[in-house]
Amino acid sequence: MKKAKFQSDQVPFLKSYSFPPELYEIFLSRAKERWKSFSETNSENDVEGVSVADREASLELIKLDISRTFPSLYIFQKGGPYHDVLHSILGAYTCYRPDVGYVQGMSFIAAVLILNLEEADAFIAFANLLNKPCQLAFFRVDHSMMLRYFATFEVFFEENLSKLFLHFKSYSLTPDIYLIDWIFTLYSKSLPLDLACRVWDVFCRDGEEFLFRTGLGILRLYEDILLQMDFIHIAQFLTKLPEDITSEKLFTCIAAIQMQNSTKKWTQVFASVMKDIKEGDKNNSPALKS
Repeated sequence: MKKAKFQSDQVPFLKSYSFPPELYEIFLSRAKERWKSFSETNSENDVEGVSVADREASLELIKLDISRTFPSLYIFQKGGPYHDVLHSILGAYTCYRPDVGYVQGMSFIAAVLILNLEEADAFIAFANLLNKPCQLAFFRVDHSMMLRYFATFEVFFEENLSKLFLHFKSYSLTPDIYLIDWIFTLYSKSLPLDLACRVWDVFCRDGEEFLFRTGLGILRLYEDILLQMDFIHIAQFLTKLPEDITSEKLFTCIAAIQMQNSTKKWTQVFASVMKDIKEGDKNNSPALKS
């Protein structure tokens, strides 16, 4: 049984764009036709501009990701009550936005929406959410935009947690190493589900700034531990956060984060970050070299 945490009239990205009611069914139908044609032919011809190899990779990645989406709940895996719904929404999205396609981690976002909204509304919210500037930059792997987000994040990192910031710098540990996974899944994979939903509640109200404020809150919460670690252990720790993290402790740390640098707020700092980042700057972010 669904336990709604979001009300449809309180989800801004559900109403961000005017979608006709039949939109989901249209793209779901296209997805089903594509799945059927792919299973029936080994043709090397492109279909709708998407190569057979790309379609196969996308289908396999969706299947793989669904199998490991909230595995402890046993509701999205094959045979579970929401397996087909999740598969349908992800498939429909790849037809709606073939330029983006399916990217690992999307299943977690769709799953949270499925738990809170009806199927068609979940698709609309999913499509709108992924069309927001921050999510679009990350899912399309727009290096220059991602680096702008990382650079802005580091401004507030240094402002709020200068000692930890210098510790990370001493190991050349850059934000992409831990932020990418957090942003890709909107913390739904990194945090306990109930806590992630609380983060989503504020994200719906405050926008992308809160995603990065949450990241700083996590770093503040574990600052003393992280200061004792080297590069490898920090990366491992932030990739798999402790399961006993509590809402009260995390939100206390988030509240202590000041999202203002001198007189500039997040949006102003982000706007002032150099728009054209030289190719050489990518060398400072190992995850962006590929």
